[in-house]
Amino acid sequence: MIDSALGTKVLIVESQPDLGRLWQRHVERLGSSVRLVRGQAEAIAALQREAFDIIVLDLVLTEGSAFAVADFASYRYPDTRVIFVTNTSFFSDGSIFHHAQNACAMVQSDAPPEDLAAMVEHYARVG
Repeated sequence: MIDSALGTKVLIVESQPDLGRLWQRHVERLGSSVRLVRGQAEAIAALQREAFDIIVLDLVLTEGSAFAVADFASYRYPDTRVIFVTNTSFFSDGSIFHHAQNACAMVQSDAPPEDLAAMVEHYARVG
């Protein structure tokens, strides 16, 4: 993975634009380059054009499937890690890690944005 000082590339897939922009600002403050998209089609298109080190992916998208995005990323870029975010109790038992091989973390969408940014920075460093 790329150290944030060298320009970690992050893809945020979030259906709620305000929440996505909030995360984007916090992640960018730590030196990452961030692309924000709203759903599966935009995420797949972004992944077809470029590689990302980390994907912050809302588990419940209004447009498409988070698992389709994670699967495509895993196939195309096996080293890309996915941080799933959700506002539901789905997979609260940790089973997300059995369903998405590239999952590295799962957090609630109402977690402090600076915590999410710190997780992005951490997983970009450790791979």
